[in-house]
Amino acid sequence: MNTTSSTCLPRIIDDLVEQGWSVMPQFIPQALTLQLAQECRERAKKGALTPAGVGRGNQQQVLEGVRGDHIQWLEPGQSSVTDEYLQVLDALRSELNQSLYLGLEDFEGHFALYPPGSFYKQHVDRFRDDDRRMVTTVLYLNADWQAEHGGALRLHFAGDKTLDVLPEAGTLVVFMSADLPHEVLLAHRERLSLTGWFRRRGDTPV
Repeated sequence: MNTTSSTCLPRIIDDLVEQGWSVMPQFIPQALTLQLAQECRERAKKGALTPAGVGRGNQQQVLEGVRGDHIQWLEPGQSSVTDEYLQVLDALRSELNQSLYLGLEDFEGHFALYPPGSFYKQHVDRFRDDDRRMVTTVLYLNADWQAEHGGALRLHFAGDKTLDVLPEAGTLVVFMSADLPHEVLLAHRERLSLTGWFRRRGDTPV
């Protein structure tokens, strides 16, 4: 695990305890961020990223009026660069378990590419019939992102308060999956990320 991400872990834990979310710029080195962005684009060129669905299992369907990203799920061994990132996340999982006793057992995640003109309407990340997702992580891969490019992650809090996070390369956003409604605002240029969830053993049948 690299020094940059390891020094961020205690700050992420403190943020989750105090407010339930954390935004950590430059979480990983720039070189790794660039490699992950290149990997995402190469997979997209090969047609490996497909339109994301809403819901799960037999109920899943593609609804472009709800979300417009294209995704590919990560699996160990797909590439050295994604394996390196998965190792970083496993260190975060261990820290979360040690500090917050969350019982996180595994991670699921995917590349996400939002073409210009796409978005993802407000939602929460835990399914109604599956309580395994505990902690959401989003790593952004977009160099030179400006506010006029749109595509911000908007977090929704009590009292109609919101926070917009630009999807700038190297920024990691972490929050409790069941507690924080959020959306992706309309993107005006291609928007790349690695989105995922740490999961516990579920209380509901799968």
